[in-house]
Amino acid sequence: MNDREFLEGIKNGAMSIEDGLEYMKDSNYKDLGFAKIDFDRKKRRHLPEVIFAQSKSDEHLMAIFKSFFERKENILATRARKEQFELLAKEMDNLIYDELSRTIRLEFEKIEKKGNIAICCGGTSDIPVCEEARITAEFFGTNVTTFYDIGVSALKRLLSSIDEIKKANVIIAVAGMEGALSTVIAGLCDKPIIAVPTSVGYGANFNGLAPLLTMINSCSEGINIVNIDNGYGAAYNAVQINRLIEKY
Repeated sequence: MNDREFLEGIKNGAMSIEDGLEYMKDSNYKDLGFAKIDFDRKKRRHLPEVIFAQSKSDEHLMAIFKSFFERKENILATRARKEQFELLAKEMDNLIYDELSRTIRLEFEKIEKKGNIAICCGGTSDIPVCEEARITAEFFGTNVTTFYDIGVSALKRLLSSIDEIKKANVIIAVAGMEGALSTVIAGLCDKPIIAVPTSVGYGANFNGLAPLLTMINSCSEGINIVNIDNGYGAAYNAVQINRLIEKY
């Protein structure tokens, strides 16, 4: 429920004064003991709340989701298991689970999509990280175009898509192995690039450390790097840049 819906509910009698006072009391955050639920995140950051589900207990995850469900507010969970989704789905509807990206979405309000982000990856093994980025960006109200399996080992694949990639406001480049994709794209485009190293690769890849170091040491300018396998973080940064471009 946004502020306008809250005030209209009071005005037309859909919400009592007592319920309104309770809503206002919880408007900043709700203390669950183990967590303080931030209901003002969207007002401050203009983007809905996102939680990391991987290490949360079923009890904690359920309580957090119910807090947003009761207020009819959007929330996204990353690194979520299908078993967690099935548990939540027993208690509430409006839930969407995407197995490839390992995300759970609770959506009451669709955010109007603006601008465009391009998400590129070196190989198909990188797609789960790309999909986490795609789901996140779309959840935040951004159009996404994907370009998968365009790694530098066969440069013609990238070159055949580069004109379309250049149309995006921001480019996310995801790669494992040696992680050269972001450097090559940066040398061909004048757009801001968010690079995501992945843990895809053999032993000396060091679970993503090798491509991370490649990206940090790139000789191409305009590359910003997030943590290993962090599709969510890349999308968040890209969405913020995209919003500023669309605003001005």
